[in-house]
Amino acid sequence: MTLVSGATWRKSRRCESAACVEIAALPAAVGVRNSTRPQTSVVVSTEAFRAFIAGVKQGEFDLN
Repeated sequence: MTLVSGATWRKSRRCESAACVEIAALPAAVGVRNSTRPQTSVVVSTEAFRAFIAGVKQGEFDLN
């Protein structure tokens, strides 16, 4: 289990509301949470997060 207590969470500078996704860099992992529900988070490997970001940039998740 990866501990996220004490992690430094950050939101995108493009977030314009209180309801945003936040991420935290953890040892060999990335924490992801909803800013409106900070008590709950998901931890994924750094590799999985990089693959997700690459997919976003390539439009893999665009709604057509």
